[in-house]
Amino acid sequence: MPCRLPRGPAAALLAVLCLGLLSLRLHSRLSPRGVQEHPGLSAPSPQPRGLQLQDVFIAVKTTRAFHRSRLDLLLDTWVSRTKQQTFVFTDSGDKGLQERLGSHLVVTNCSAEHSHLALSCKMAAEFDAFLASALWWFCHVDDDNYVNSRALLQLLEALPQDRDVYVGKPSLNRPIHTSEPRPHNRTRLVQFWFATGGAGFCINRKLALKMAPWASGSRFVDTSALIRLPDDCTVGYIIECKLGGRLQPSPLFHSHLETLQLLGAAQLLEQVTLSYGVFEGKLNVIKLPGPFSPEEDPSRFRSLHCLLYPDTPWCPQLAAR
Repeated sequence: MPCRLPRGPAAALLAVLCLGLLSLRLHSRLSPRGVQEHPGLSAPSPQPRGLQLQDVFIAVKTTRAFHRSRLDLLLDTWVSRTKQQTFVFTDSGDKGLQERLGSHLVVTNCSAEHSHLALSCKMAAEFDAFLASALWWFCHVDDDNYVNSRALLQLLEALPQDRDVYVGKPSLNRPIHTSEPRPHNRTRLVQFWFATGGAGFCINRKLALKMAPWASGSRFVDTSALIRLPDDCTVGYIIECKLGGRLQPSPLFHSHLETLQLLGAAQLLEQVTLSYGVFEGKLNVIKLPGPFSPEEDPSRFRSLHCLLYPDTPWCPQLAAR
């Protein structure tokens, strides 16, 4: 069930201050390739000839409570291979992360709460940072996702570059329904599909620019509050209900809210995102025999990384040679 945003003057002031400080920080600290002077107002950059990983903006959403337990693991594994394309959005500064990420650590000043306002505030920061870049693809993931950059690039290359694209894994097996406020105190029931942020999703620049009237600056938080749904739902609402677009479902994105053990070892190499966590009271992780034991590597991300990149210095296969 969707949560209602906090009400009252204090909440409104918090939202305004959050977004104002966020804009200043992003313009002063964020430096992806080819930052434009007026983000979001220009036409898309020319279609890349032979899409490369450098054309992709990967945003990781996290919070201070998970800096050590989750972010260090990502930085040691997949982020080490995509450092120039990956930006981490959090709610608090961290000296250790700052040293490892530099300007790719974006402190948003959004609340650390797991509320609609806080989540939408961070998604707004991610979206604006992407618009401020000259990159072609925006991909959002959570801090419990492993991103297989090879599989990601293969997927994006296969998608039509000249059309609006919104690709990810639906959170539900049916469209979500919500009430959309209309003039004269009326409402309209709308339904739409959305890609769950817990598994990750990607949007191309052509579509992102069309989303700007509802998603740039403070508008994303406003839209989320309007439909009383969280950030990933709001993305789907804007694309399907406001722009007439459609989610392109992909089975290659995965969250911890599915049975990850069903994926075979051979299939793991083809997946774009994988996850780990507790589901229905049990630890839910991909099934890999090694090289690390479950005690050494409870998430199985280190074992997966060594399967994908056996030349990684800390992988046991290399040390045994």
